Amino acid sequence: MGPFNRLWPALMESKLAITLFAGLFVGAVVLLFVPPQFPVHGDNVLLRGSPENGGAGSPAEKMNGHTQPPLAIMIAESPIPTEQAHEETTSSINFTGEEIAPVSVLRPLKPICDLSDRRYDGCEMWGDARTARGASKSSVYFIPPPSQLATTAAATWSVRSQSRKIVGVREVMVRSLNLSSLRDAPNCTVRRSVPAVVFALGGLTFNYWHAFSDVLVPLFTTAPAFGGEVELVATGAQGWFLNKYGRILGALSRYAVVDLDADGEVRCYPHLIVSLRGHRDFDIDPARAPNGYDMLAFRLFVRAAYSLPPPPVALSCRSGGTKPRLMIILRGATRRFVNADAVVSAIERAGFQVVRMEATFTAGMDAVSREVDACDVLVGAHSAGLTNMVFLRTGAVVVQVIPWGKMEPYDEGFFGAPAAHMGIRHVAYSIAAEESTLYGKYGKDHPVITDPDVFYRNGSNAKLYWQEQNIRLNTTRFAPMLETVKRMLRE
Repeated sequence: MGPFNRLWPALMESKLAITLFAGLFVGAVVLLFVPPQFPVHGDNVLLRGSPENGGAGSPAEKMNGHTQPPLAIMIAESPIPTEQAHEETTSSINFTGEEIAPVSVLRPLKPICDLSDRRYDGCEMWGDARTARGASKSSVYFIPPPSQLATTAAATWSVRSQSRKIVGVREVMVRSLNLSSLRDAPNCTVRRSVPAVVFALGGLTFNYWHAFSDVLVPLFTTAPAFGGEVELVATGAQGWFLNKYGRILGALSRYAVVDLDADGEVRCYPHLIVSLRGHRDFDIDPARAPNGYDMLAFRLFVRAAYSLPPPPVALSCRSGGTKPRLMIILRGATRRFVNADAVVSAIERAGFQVVRMEATFTAGMDAVSREVDACDVLVGAHSAGLTNMVFLRTGAVVVQVIPWGKMEPYDEGFFGAPAAHMGIRHVAYSIAAEESTLYGKYGKDHPVITDPDVFYRNGSNAKLYWQEQNIRLNTTRFAPMLETVKRMLRE
């Protein structure tokens, strides 16, 4: 102790001693008064504290399953966002080789809407999304995470929320808000814990093929990933559509469809999608679909929705010596068989049991699905009625009668390729010029017969070949096609 007492006056005069004691004092303060874990703030970086100490793991800071820093810190730290916010946790190694505590980095905010696809526009948002009806357009409001509110730019999109943006439908206004426009967001009156898909009806969905191609197939690529725990929100909703296709809609969602334009509530969702992903006409691109969904999956899904026998189920003609059962679609307007009775008789002589289907707008889907399921073959001119192939069993055959006028590309794209992707066999019968009623109306030397390209170039092909044409099927010329079908059914 004596030597220390003699050294003490010298130490007190030393600058080194002063520094030493100051460091010891600061260390004592830190040890006694500062919690062992605490946030450290920097540009877009948060070192996370423990839940017990009020760090970012505390319940008060969790929003929709994603842990968030305190609001004041987030606003102060937010960079100018360009992407929807997500957090990444990363670890790094310091210069001594020791691992530094995980660091949570806020990724920039993505634009919530993408209008770049040639077929459809789409928006997707997580966090705080709200729907509200409007006089001319219903609206979706997105409130970005608190970290983005102060610095993000507000944005507005007008979206045709069906799968083909070239089709006129009631549009949805999608607004991404920021701090200055936050007051525009309506207050929630209903809070939902499930996601929602907002989509448009109307457009061309009065047509059977378009109902499937433009809405039901794209809805299948958008909604099933949620396993029924999703709310379908329709704009331009039509009661007849919801009733007619109620089984399919009910198989996609456990909840009643919300008519957005008539809904008096402001519904708030943790995850919301606006628009439907339509890859191709009446078809699905598995590479772009969730879980690799394809048209085979869609057909089996539709069959299950209508309680048809699940696979593997044999074709009716393989159940024990019965004649193949063939359904022929008889249209009442254009592209109809003007000699339908003769065509039916020829098919029966070829060894088929024939079922006539009169195409009607009001046909009940339950009855139609059962009738088609009981058939081995579906025959019809290029028309919406061939959409009924979704109810056929695997291995069934579709015979598409292609009208005159170089319509083969449409017929392959609209029905041929989709049938193959469904596990349905498809064959095409292209009629001769003499089998078209245009031949008798215009004569064999008219360009309508000799040069259809002229009418494709001037844009009148649809009027002539789709709307004015009927078919007088040459049953003798058609007979080999029936033999081909019977051979296919035996294979």
